Amino acid sequence: MKRSSFMRPPEPEKRYEVGDRVEAYCDHDKNGQRVKGWIKGTVVSLDEKNVAVQFRTTVYLTDGWMVPDHILWFPFESENIRPVKPRSRSAEQVTPDML
Repeated sequence: MKRSSFMRPPEPEKRYEVGDRVEAYCDHDKNGQRVKGWIKGTVVSLDEKNVAVQFRTTVYLTDGWMVPDHILWFPFESENIRPVKPRSRSAEQVTPDML
C-alpha cells in the first residue's frame, strides 16, 4: 500500500512502567518552602493515557490544593514528566576517601 505524502508515522511514545524513577515539574515542598520545579518520584500506576507518580514530599495540584497521598497523574505526552537519567559510572567510582 502506497503511503500518502502528507502522512508521517507517529512519534515513538514515552513508555513508563511501574517502579520507574521519573522527574516531574510541579509545586512541592522543599526546605519548608513551597516551590515549583523538578522533583523525583516513582511511577506507581498506569492506565491507557496517564501515568501516576508518587513523591516522598508534599505536592500540590495546579489550583493549590495539597495532595494527601503524594500522587499526581500526568498524561504520557506531558512535558512535565521525564525519565530520570541514569547516573554515569564515573560518578559512582570509589575514591580513596571512601575506603
